[in-house]
Amino acid sequence: MARVKGGLNARKKHNRVLKLAKGYRGARSKQYRVAKQSVMRALASSFAGRKQRKRDMRSLWIVRINAAARMNGLSYSRLMHGLKLANVEINRKMLSEMAINDAEGFKELTEVAKSKLA
Repeated sequence: MARVKGGLNARKKHNRVLKLAKGYRGARSKQYRVAKQSVMRALASSFAGRKQRKRDMRSLWIVRINAAARMNGLSYSRLMHGLKLANVEINRKMLSEMAINDAEGFKELTEVAKSKLA
C-alpha cells in the first residue's frame, strides 16, 4: 500500500493559523511557529477581554447612577438600599439609561428610595 503524505493537511493547518495572524508585525505574521504562539495568546486575551468588558460596563453604569443620585441628594449605596427596601427591581443598566435620558423618572425613583429610607 502506498504511503500517504500529510503535506496538504499540514499546509491547511498552517494557513488557517497564518490567516488569523494577519496584521501582526514581523515573524508573528510570517512564520507558523511564532504565529501559532501569538494567535493562541491573542485568542486567550480576547476571551478575557469579553469578560472584562462586562465588568467595565457595570462599573460605568454605577458611576452614572451615582452622579445622578448625588444630584438628587442621595449617594449610590443609599439609593440602591432604598430601592431594595421599596421592592423596586430595576437593573443598573436601566437605571443608568434613566439617569441620562429620563431625569424626571429617575428623580421619582430617588424620591421613592428616600421615603423608604426615612
